[in-house]
Amino acid sequence: MYPLAMKAAVYGLGRFGSFWAECLYKAGCDVIAYSRSEHEMPEGVVRAGEDEVLNAPYLFFCVAISSFEEVLKRVGGRIGKDTVVMDTCSVKILPSAWMKEYIPSDRTIIATHPMFGPDSGRNGLDGLPIVMCPVSPIGEEYGKMRAFFASMGLDVLEMSAEKHDEEAAYSQGVTHFVGRTLSQMGMKPTPIATQGYRNLMSIVEQTCNDPLQLFYDLQRYNPYAKEMRLSLQVAIEKVLNALRREEG
Repeated sequence: MYPLAMKAAVYGLGRFGSFWAECLYKAGCDVIAYSRSEHEMPEGVVRAGEDEVLNAPYLFFCVAISSFEEVLKRVGGRIGKDTVVMDTCSVKILPSAWMKEYIPSDRTIIATHPMFGPDSGRNGLDGLPIVMCPVSPIGEEYGKMRAFFASMGLDVLEMSAEKHDEEAAYSQGVTHFVGRTLSQMGMKPTPIATQGYRNLMSIVEQTCNDPLQLFYDLQRYNPYAKEMRLSLQVAIEKVLNALRREEG
């Protein structure tokens, strides 16, 4: 039994938004969704108009990071006064700031990052991490959402937006960077693959199944991503220099 019987709304039905809407439905929620593009509705999800979604009790924005500020500029003032607002962006500092700027200050705002997607969550959510970063002061609704996520089997992690982005740059950010780089090399399955190689191919598959825009947004909107790329470049140069010394 889930601790929160809720009507949830999903704004945006891209690859992750459709997956998340179905997850919420399977968790016992009544789910409505809005998308400007024509998308097939996920299982159990009802199509709704923009204003209906913006006034739902619990609202999840599932839009690209690069589109989020413009969306909030347009709709932030129309969000219902009793609506709990959450984003699902893969970076947290800038989306948190945008929500504070464009959503009325008396709304409950929680920055979240479900650290999984349709590939990693295809076999269920048990044990997968979700990050919560409070934007408005912590209150009763924050506790309800924390309990709800836990009831879904998720591992709820609470941290500041700054801590999230710093850690994500060196986990999610580097994973996507390596996956896209290996894809550019044209790596393909081979019958003599070791387990390590198969693990690398799994990284390529998971990261390249996501929209290319997500890769660009992770690198552009996380303020720690540039530092990560420089660290990676330095590390590669150290390995290459060591090989050159061995080769004489």
